[in-house]
Amino acid sequence: MHGFSAAIGRASGWLILPLIFTIIFDVVTRKLDVTRIYFSEFTIEYGYSVSTILQDLQWHYHAIIVMMSFGIGYLMNAHVRVDVFRELVSKRKQAWNEFILLIIFGLPFLATLLYYNWILFYISWLQGEGSDSMTGIDWRWAIKFAMPFGTVLIFMATLATMGRLFVFLFGSGAVQKEAEQSLQIFSDGHDDLDAIRDQLEQSLEDEVKHVHEKEGQ
Repeated sequence: MHGFSAAIGRASGWLILPLIFTIIFDVVTRKLDVTRIYFSEFTIEYGYSVSTILQDLQWHYHAIIVMMSFGIGYLMNAHVRVDVFRELVSKRKQAWNEFILLIIFGLPFLATLLYYNWILFYISWLQGEGSDSMTGIDWRWAIKFAMPFGTVLIFMATLATMGRLFVFLFGSGAVQKEAEQSLQIFSDGHDDLDAIRDQLEQSLEDEVKHVHEKEGQ
């Protein structure tokens, strides 16, 4: 589950390249008189608006990139965390906090999200939903499938993380260490505080020692 969710997220990230190309091409063709006139005649002759298709395509790329990236975003701990108290506790307490809250809030929320995302996709598919514009891209229901599929990816990422948290909390030895190293959720705030405290204590000891040496002279 971990590998599949991460692989899909990395693969979808490459869509940023055709997205950039599509945006540039759309802007250029609308701003230059030569291309604007040419594509206007193309629309009149064939009934397809290139500009509208390109704008729809940009939204489609955005939808796929965003929805396919949620899973790998959680696995890499790339999302925003606002709990300042979490930064001050040990890794084990952080793991317990993550594990319990995923059970209480994470899984129910994702299950609800998956349910309603599937309904939105299914209704769109039954209706044969297309672009809001008559000259846009059809099969909008196919793009809406990215919503339930992306939710499945983050669901898989969450279950994979919970499995590794369980091993870290209840395992021992090399297995526990391997689980710890594979988790990206830990904050280094606690370790940083320990390092700063040790540094300050050492500085204080050096200063006291220096004072005693001066008094001895």
